[in-house]
Amino acid sequence: MTIVSRINIEKQAESSVKQFCKRIKLGSNLKKSNIHKLNGHSCLSIFESVFSLVFSGKNLWRYLEREVSPFQKDTVYRFLNNPHYNWRTLLLQVGVWLINSTFLPLTSSEREKVLILDDSVYSRDRSKSVELLAKVLDHATRRFMKGFRMLTLGWSDGNSFIPVNFALLSSENPASRYNDMDHSIDKRTVGYRRRLESIRKSTEVLVDLVKQAKTSGIQAEYLLFDSWFSFPSVIRNITSQSIQVICRLKELRSIRFAYQGRSLSLNELYQAVPKRRGRARVVANVIVDIGIHEKSLMARIIFVRDREKPDQWIALLSTDLELLETEIIRIYGKRWDIEVFFKVIKSHLRLAKEFRGQSYDMMISHTSIVCLRYTMLALESRQNLDNRTIGGMFYDCCDELQDIKLATALQLILNSIQNALKVALGLSENKFDELYRFFFNSLPLSFQRLLLFSECES
Repeated sequence: MTIVSRINIEKQAESSVKQFCKRIKLGSNLKKSNIHKLNGHSCLSIFESVFSLVFSGKNLWRYLEREVSPFQKDTVYRFLNNPHYNWRTLLLQVGVWLINSTFLPLTSSEREKVLILDDSVYSRDRSKSVELLAKVLDHATRRFMKGFRMLTLGWSDGNSFIPVNFALLSSENPASRYNDMDHSIDKRTVGYRRRLESIRKSTEVLVDLVKQAKTSGIQAEYLLFDSWFSFPSVIRNITSQSIQVICRLKELRSIRFAYQGRSLSLNELYQAVPKRRGRARVVANVIVDIGIHEKSLMARIIFVRDREKPDQWIALLSTDLELLETEIIRIYGKRWDIEVFFKVIKSHLRLAKEFRGQSYDMMISHTSIVCLRYTMLALESRQNLDNRTIGGMFYDCCDELQDIKLATALQLILNSIQNALKVALGLSENKFDELYRFFFNSLPLSFQRLLLFSECES
């Protein structure tokens, strides 16, 4: 890559970052999240510099070694290590505002909006002195490593995924933690509350994440998650937040389902229900009660044939009894969006690789910045793929002369099509007028207005 092209890419990235920060009203949201300074460089300028590092292809050291660098390394590290800054509130505010102002207007009211919850390993395998560092299990490799569990909640309409909240979990078992929390942290700060949250059970924290998302105004009908969290107590607590659950189930002898007066495990339930003949995709469908020892809670369980292993099955649960089998499978398929999210932030946005700080606050701030980077990319992707996103911008930015040029071009194309059809098909005037009216009415309203405008001008 030449120096000129690299400079152009950096300028383009810097411009995109500034536009994104302006669109989400970053300065105002930083203040609402208690991210502000009494003196020195503004938090907004420091944030934009750190935010754009990955897009410019530079690390912090390369950025700060420039003579024009406005601040030094200590300024950045104090900014990222501050326990008073509520970074997760910033992520939630930006996510809620973009979902309600940008993504929902582009999404049909009939399309299901979902919240997706999953966890992934935040690896610090080479570290020793990181605060609250713990031994965690990587489900992909089935081995233990040093790090944290990144419990993430995101919103999706099936086209775009927006991360709205997360928690970096250590371990509730002191024996699994390599280091304890920094007890010098002021107990009145949000940083101290985040540390207490990190040593709670993930099944308790996830309910809090969903509650925060719902109370903030995020619209979603279903919560999707994998079998790691599919416990009856968790499902019950989530449904109390006025949201339905669709999840995958795993076989545990301790998890029982009430069916025809019997208490059955998942395998026993599969053996008890009638099966469909042949090679049907859905092997069985049954309604059970998952509140055996507590208040009754009915749910539908479907057993789906595993495509990779046809002799085995996958169990999906839905608390919405009105959903059809095919709808349960289709909606649960949206859960794949969060897997793509984890892949992108680890492989391309440098999660857990950009800064090697030892404080828990720095990991929270860095993770929030990485999630906001992904949010910017999701917004850019939606704008590039969904033509409806440019409709309002077109009419706001284009003047009358540009409208006339577009209308004239459309009219010339239609006139050429008219002449070609008359010659090729030999239609009468009445038949051709009927065909033209049908074609005109099928055009988008924006094109119809331009064509009417062009006919009036001519």
